Amino acid sequence: MLRTLLRPGARPCRSSRRASASLATRAASGQEDASQSRDAPSSNHQRPESRRPPSKTEFMRDVSLTRIEGIRVGHVQRVSLVPGKVHEMRTLSLKPLLFEIPGFLSADECRVVMQLAQLKGLMESQLMVQDGQEELAKELNLSPEEIFNLLDINQDGQLQLHEILTHSRVRDGIWLTPENLREIYAGLKADKDGNGLLSLEEFRLLSNDAFQRFLLQRGVKRSQLVRNSRHTWLYQGKGAHRVLQDIKARVTRLTRLPPTLVDLSEPLQVVRYEEGGHYHAHHDSGPVYPETACTHTRLAANTSTPFETSCRYITVLFYLNSVEGGGETAFPVADNRTYDEVSLIQNDVDLLDTRRNCDKSNLRVKPTKGTAVFWYNYLSDGQGWVGEQDEYALHGGCVVTHGTKWVANKWINIDPDYQRQARYQQLVSQQPEEEDDEGLTLNPDIQSPDIHQDL
Repeated sequence: MLRTLLRPGARPCRSSRRASASLATRAASGQEDASQSRDAPSSNHQRPESRRPPSKTEFMRDVSLTRIEGIRVGHVQRVSLVPGKVHEMRTLSLKPLLFEIPGFLSADECRVVMQLAQLKGLMESQLMVQDGQEELAKELNLSPEEIFNLLDINQDGQLQLHEILTHSRVRDGIWLTPENLREIYAGLKADKDGNGLLSLEEFRLLSNDAFQRFLLQRGVKRSQLVRNSRHTWLYQGKGAHRVLQDIKARVTRLTRLPPTLVDLSEPLQVVRYEEGGHYHAHHDSGPVYPETACTHTRLAANTSTPFETSCRYITVLFYLNSVEGGGETAFPVADNRTYDEVSLIQNDVDLLDTRRNCDKSNLRVKPTKGTAVFWYNYLSDGQGWVGEQDEYALHGGCVVTHGTKWVANKWINIDPDYQRQARYQQLVSQQPEEEDDEGLTLNPDIQSPDIHQDL
């Protein structure tokens, strides 16, 4: 049951954050493969296995990540991304730092990306719930009391429905509603006194995979999945289709990041949502702690930790078609004054539920062909590098009520640990180890021209 109750990226009470970091960032079959991070492509071209990490471990902090200023909601900047054309980039929110660029892709480019995805073939974005999820509990060696205390956010000695639901979104399971949870309690005879609360004594009676076993026996509908879509990955490197390379170059220019960082990030993910398709609210990347590793730099980190997260510094989302009905991208807590995970579920209103409550999100972006939106999943550390996870970047795909929705995602992966990213950059560049370390060697022209102009 542990893995059922702990969703990736979730924040427990602050006193338990360190203990839960490993749980929240475990790379357990997010949407594709149990050995990869959430959404990670099944084949990783980023990790050459023939070389070991360099022996030197200290690198000069001589590279800073350019971060675009949002100024204020509604602020418009002119952006030069392709020759002979100027795009307008509008600030949609400051928490998270979120922008929208209409006409980022042409109609022809949208068509080519969809055709290439169909040619390669799309796979289910999420498998149905599976049983046998006890390995995580064994790895962490947590007692029932420790798990109970982790879930008991207000530390009152009882688990309320909203406390369970806050941690019940499984990377590879189903989306539980308050009604579902009451049914499970009844089926498992978990709530002996029928008060809707679980005491520690009641919690102890449940096995680690009790929820999964119950759900398997009952059966799961596609509409109950955390994500209901199909997807594929399109390589954008040397030899890829011209349109795919052009899109990558445009993203590099938009974000003003060193090309090497973009080149070594994940391929382009293309996703199709049929009518009824959705993706409940989630974070694209999780918090990073000393006991976790970024998937893309794990080899360079030379670590055996079983806990990974994808370290997606930026998400760039492209709408490849205009959707007839629904399918908006919802940001439930955009520009909230405060972020409180528990308040996401109140009085049976679950803001994370994009099938029921998308209309209650603070911000919704309508899918329009060719439009791109991008946001930062992490804050700045104040020194020109990646800081803490931006919890306001919580987002999801509203249910498609009419037609089909096509989108593509370009994630830029950067390790918040500068030293790990530097070792990874040196590793993949295949530079001789005896050469002097010169930082990340990301881009010889770090001072790239400013392509953004305020209106």
